[in-house]
Amino acid sequence: MSKGAPISQRLREFLGYTDEDDEEVQEWCNEKLKSICKPCWELKYCPYGSMVEGFPLPPMTKKDYLEHNEYLRECIETGMMGTGEHRIPLPPGRRELFIRDINRPIPDSVVDTLSDFEEWASCMEYGHLCPAYFAAEPYTETKSKRKLSRSIPNSVLIRVVRRDNNTCQACGKILLDREIEIDHIIPYSRGGISEESNLRVTCLDCNRSKIDKLSFIREKDT
Repeated sequence: MSKGAPISQRLREFLGYTDEDDEEVQEWCNEKLKSICKPCWELKYCPYGSMVEGFPLPPMTKKDYLEHNEYLRECIETGMMGTGEHRIPLPPGRRELFIRDINRPIPDSVVDTLSDFEEWASCMEYGHLCPAYFAAEPYTETKSKRKLSRSIPNSVLIRVVRRDNNTCQACGKILLDREIEIDHIIPYSRGGISEESNLRVTCLDCNRSKIDKLSFIREKDT
């Protein structure tokens, strides 16, 4: 994990760390990001469900905080809340609550930028930090371990190229053999396995632009 934004105070307290334990908490987060959610990887769904509500939410960024305050101001001015067809009149008492929120100082919990761990480990469904990252390891529900090596056997490379028909799976470009890049769908740096199910053919440009983001479908189909 790159040394970017620091771990938030909320997560430090949840893990039982203090401000003096900066190096130790960073090492903990680095280690956890080497593995992905074991059940999600193997079962193809999240078995934790509402259990994630017992884990901390990532802190709100200053950008999101200011945008939310702008929304509250709009609600006060128009007397309506919600968006699109779900807009409804501002309920009694809600106006005073919104005025109080926009007039208070920015809370200490608001951060300029999320740390890498809190950005990547956030559950896309519930928003909370996924419980799997707090007990992540390379074992699966099967008898075999998840392969964490970056090395890809030639036999696997050949099967992936044949399966994808020499076509970039991000932009659809037909590639010459020398133009083919093999991409980890779930990045290796985030625990992705070097097996056929997690590999795809891409062109150089699409592979380099992905960095460590997750991408499962062609960009032209989004």
